[in-house]
Amino acid sequence: MAIFHLSVKIISRGKGKSAVAASAYRSGEKITSNYDGITHDYTRKRGIAETLIMLPDNAPIEFYNRSTLWNAVEKIEKAKNSQLAREIEVAIPNELSVSEQYNLVKEFCKMNFVNKGMIADICFHNKKDGNPHAHIMLTVRPFNEDGSWGSKQKKEYILDENGEKIYDKKKRQYKCKSVPSTDWNERSNVEKWRKSWADMCNTYLEKSGHETRIDHRSYERQGLEILPTEHLGPAASQMEKRNIKTERGNVNRHVRLINKMIQFYNGEIARLKEEAKLLIKDVGIARRLEGFRKNYIFTTYAEINNDRELAEYRKLVPKGIDIIKKAYDLIRKRDRMDEEKRAYAEVMNSKKEKKARRKQAEDKFNGLVS
Repeated sequence: MAIFHLSVKIISRGKGKSAVAASAYRSGEKITSNYDGITHDYTRKRGIAETLIMLPDNAPIEFYNRSTLWNAVEKIEKAKNSQLAREIEVAIPNELSVSEQYNLVKEFCKMNFVNKGMIADICFHNKKDGNPHAHIMLTVRPFNEDGSWGSKQKKEYILDENGEKIYDKKKRQYKCKSVPSTDWNERSNVEKWRKSWADMCNTYLEKSGHETRIDHRSYERQGLEILPTEHLGPAASQMEKRNIKTERGNVNRHVRLINKMIQFYNGEIARLKEEAKLLIKDVGIARRLEGFRKNYIFTTYAEINNDRELAEYRKLVPKGIDIIKKAYDLIRKRDRMDEEKRAYAEVMNSKKEKKARRKQAEDKFNGLVS
């Protein structure tokens, strides 16, 4: 099933990162950095499906070579805290064919980055585990018309009310400020890129005859009463595949249980509202049923999970989902919470008893939804 994922991060020398090392790792190549002399060899890395570099019109043709490109970036950036590159990571819909996946990413890069003057170093990863994705490394310094590196910032004089330059007697120079030469670092770009990726994915899915669609907006912005899960990451994901429980995995299982209950009771309350409209022409009944739903979901949830320490999950509650906050407040106020915490600690000491309690909770839940 297609999912939306687009993350943006900066590869910065100030954080101990190297553009050469990052490119070698993502492309599965062996590249030596001229900046520090370190050779980064990732030729044994698996899951590299395809790599390519896309250049804007005024970029030197020799930058089609990955080693030449990123060593040139490392050379032009002099500061110890320089921003070296920007990385975009996207999850590609698994429903699309391989050629469609490649064309989708290339079209996205050309429209949003290459046409704006950035070089895009694209690496497609696919381990045949249902998670095809692409790493896109972008240059952050523009090019001049002659193909040389341009400036990230330009100097602009501060003017007075009459449009005249202001002279600073102490510094013996005119007052000025630094202005970015491009708009690439504006925060609003992230939202534009996310929307563009979602729109392009949906266009390709529609062309290929799939009904699945993705949305770049959060559940809260979509108006959905759904809690988001946490990204597992490679380490936790591998542990979960080996049936080793992780903290993030436990959080996601907890969230999925809440979402199932919300979905179930939303369906039930919708049915009851329709019956109320047909049998009794009283809008007030439907409103009271909504209040009943909010209370019933989480009182039931509290009964099922009375052995679970819920305080650690408080941070998961988005500000916009009011019924979730009310639910946790309700659970937290229960008089027997301290007793339940102690009982939970005792259960953790016995694997057999813990397994039995968990199975009992699942059976109760299955009895509710069946």
